[in-house]
Amino acid sequence: MGGAVSAGEDNDDLIDNLKEAQYIRTERVEQAFRAIDRGDYYLEGYRDNAYKDLAWKHGNIHLSAPCIYSEVMEALKLQQGLSFLNLGSGTGYLSTMVGLIIGPFGVNHGVELHKDVVEYANERLDDFIKNSDSFDRFEFCEPHFVVGNCLEISSDSHQYDRIYCGAGVQKDHENYMKILLKVGGILVMPIEDQLTQIIRTGQSSWESKNILAVSFAPLVQQNRTDSNKSEAVVLPALSVRSLQDLSRIYIRRTLSSLINEENPNRTNTPRASQKRKRRRCRRRRRINTYVFVGNQLIPQPLDSEEDECIEQESKDEEQEKDIEPIKPEEPQVNHLRDKILSLPLPESLKAYLLYYRKK
Repeated sequence: MGGAVSAGEDNDDLIDNLKEAQYIRTERVEQAFRAIDRGDYYLEGYRDNAYKDLAWKHGNIHLSAPCIYSEVMEALKLQQGLSFLNLGSGTGYLSTMVGLIIGPFGVNHGVELHKDVVEYANERLDDFIKNSDSFDRFEFCEPHFVVGNCLEISSDSHQYDRIYCGAGVQKDHENYMKILLKVGGILVMPIEDQLTQIIRTGQSSWESKNILAVSFAPLVQQNRTDSNKSEAVVLPALSVRSLQDLSRIYIRRTLSSLINEENPNRTNTPRASQKRKRRRCRRRRRINTYVFVGNQLIPQPLDSEEDECIEQESKDEEQEKDIEPIKPEEPQVNHLRDKILSLPLPESLKAYLLYYRKK
């Protein structure tokens, strides 16, 4: 489903439309959407459809409509340091955006039914870390994906602060999903054609709110008649970060602070300039009314809404003639990467600070 907002020409144009339609309402969600190009998660040959507000599916690879993802991101109320579980993690697009918000001390896990989709998600994630300047502008919590059916998660698995399920959940599985959530946590999932936000307020108390009417494919259930029972899905362990990881995080954080001091006018997340949108007008004919003058009816023309819009657009076009043409934006500079490469350090240490990735 989708189609709630106009198609965009590029990722920034799509985000502008989502903001205008009030699907994106907070700055942190906007920054995450702008930092990751939706088109990068499409297969070659299908990218032209990336900036339409529509779901896309090719084989097992699937992306929900942008308006759905933005409502999910807003409903999750993400903060730094939270733990997140994505049930039906797919391409990893949503998990990567979540990772930009929850930061390096968060937990970011995903469960996906299809092995080929997990491989595709890891390829997209690797490409983001290697090539996206956004990776260095944010402190990132890297997602970890496992293959399996999310209805078969091991009973001794830990609980999470935030959970999203990307498939239709039947009523008899609702409690199963809730148990995975910590007290005070938020679960967002589609139930009976409604995207629903559930907050766990106590050990056995919940608050639910419908967010949006949706249509999702249902969760795939295990066939209990199979002679070979599938193994339980084991989620990644919640481990303490190593001293090496902590050192890298704080060194990069210190370098970023120095860069911001040296470049006070530098913004952390560049935004595209808003495009002027022409007013949309309903088509109406010119309306005549009649007034009494003495004992005669005299026709009196009234301007229609269409005429008012045409007049406004004419004024806008005249004003645009006086505006200087917009200069093309200069390519973004990856200040953190450049700073690390300029340091008088051994190459192995530079590679370590760059997460062992080469652009």
